[in-house]
Amino acid sequence: MSSRVLVTGATGFVAGHVIAELLEHGYAVRGTVRDLGNTDKRAHLVALADRVGGALEFVAADLNNDSGWAAAVSGCEYVMHVASPFPSAPPSDERELIDTAVDGTLRVLRAGTDGGVRRVVLTSSIVAVISGHATDAVRTEADWSVVERSAAYPKSKTLAERAAWDFAAASDLDLVVVNPGMVLGPLQSAATSTSHEPVRRLLARDAPGSPRVGWAVVDVRDLAVAHRLALEVPEAAGNRYICAGEHVWMAEMGRLLAEEFGPRGFRVPTRVVPDVVVRAIALFDKGIRLTLPTLGRTERLSSEKARSELGWSMRPVRETVLDTAESLLQHGIVRVPRGGAASPRRAATANPVGA
Repeated sequence: MSSRVLVTGATGFVAGHVIAELLEHGYAVRGTVRDLGNTDKRAHLVALADRVGGALEFVAADLNNDSGWAAAVSGCEYVMHVASPFPSAPPSDERELIDTAVDGTLRVLRAGTDGGVRRVVLTSSIVAVISGHATDAVRTEADWSVVERSAAYPKSKTLAERAAWDFAAASDLDLVVVNPGMVLGPLQSAATSTSHEPVRRLLARDAPGSPRVGWAVVDVRDLAVAHRLALEVPEAAGNRYICAGEHVWMAEMGRLLAEEFGPRGFRVPTRVVPDVVVRAIALFDKGIRLTLPTLGRTERLSSEKARSELGWSMRPVRETVLDTAESLLQHGIVRVPRGGAASPRRAATANPVGA
């Protein structure tokens, strides 16, 4: 009988790829959704399970409510807690974001402990590692963000992960945490994630250029592999694992996209927009406003621990950025310009298979 894994927030971008990775490797998967009646949002996952002959089921559970979690965990050997709010703009009240992240995480961990699961893998973020520091020194799993100097989203991820480790220590829970960087890669459906916005804006030419921002990128397919390895490697218990590559400026992404898509009729902006202009645009563009705390900052992190202890690896960032863009086109999120050429590249692979 296959081991059953509960994956929270099943219809999310990262969770969907984690589910695909688990099904590809013979696990039975139970995914949580907020609304069982909304079958359209999970149709792509059902189709995926049918293609690989995998066992996939869904249950209703909400991070803001205790109801349903005991049933969700029942019969599962493992839990992957992937779900967490990721705002597309700064929240009007940071407490709502923080409370959902922290309370939701503890809700899942309690259910897992009460249900006797063997291990919980928690998806945190590098923003729980790098935020609020005065310098851009290389950060490792030993580092924690400075909450008092962090924006709402990094604060929520840091406090949620801290609460998880405190809970694990008090309850003797087998916990592993994955700290991904900026997650890009192909979509499984037409629902985008906040992390796709830089590539979408560049490809659609929604802005005259790029703010002076950048990220340590990870491909969602490689991240899904990291989650599976965190579940399978016995020695991973009690550890955090940074999964992120080298820092890539948004303008560098623009140049990659222009090189690939320019000959196909896309006018991808490649210039860097001065900070003063970005701040002016942010007055009426909430998405740009979200980038202001990181203007000019470099995300420098080491993923050596994940490589050496989990045997994890990453694909080149160029492949990730271009596959992200191809996926946005395939799902109709960005339109091909009039007279534009069809893609000469291979189709982006939406289902994660080992890197």
